[in-house]
Amino acid sequence: QVQLVESGGQLVQPGGSLRLSCAASGRTFSVYAMAWFRQAPGKEREFVARIRYSGGTAYVADSVKGRFTISRDNAENTVYLQLNSLKPEDTAVYYCAAVETNSRPYYSEHIYNYWGQGTQVTVSS
Repeated sequence: QVQLVESGGQLVQPGGSLRLSCAASGRTFSVYAMAWFRQAPGKEREFVARIRYSGGTAYVADSVKGRFTISRDNAENTVYLQLNSLKPEDTAVYYCAAVETNSRPYYSEHIYNYWGQGTQVTVSS
């Protein structure tokens, strides 16, 4: 089993920045990639970004490309999501997820084996 704990969500003004963290524990050696998804009120959960746990290829959704960056620190077993130039439409619960194999499509929530509890990001003046 892999446990994921997100943190860093909060209320921020439009144009502001946040850094979300996802700390992994347990069988982290089995993790192939980690991702961030988000779910806004009344909407389906959507893919935000993904990175291989060992480093290398990262994918970011077109809707946030140029504003959000995903990174990881293997020594700390942590994956980060840097959110810049935030907009009210970025308001959502942000979830961290992990997958043990190179399953596809990488943007589908259905391939991920483990999920965190989510952290709330609210962008409002």
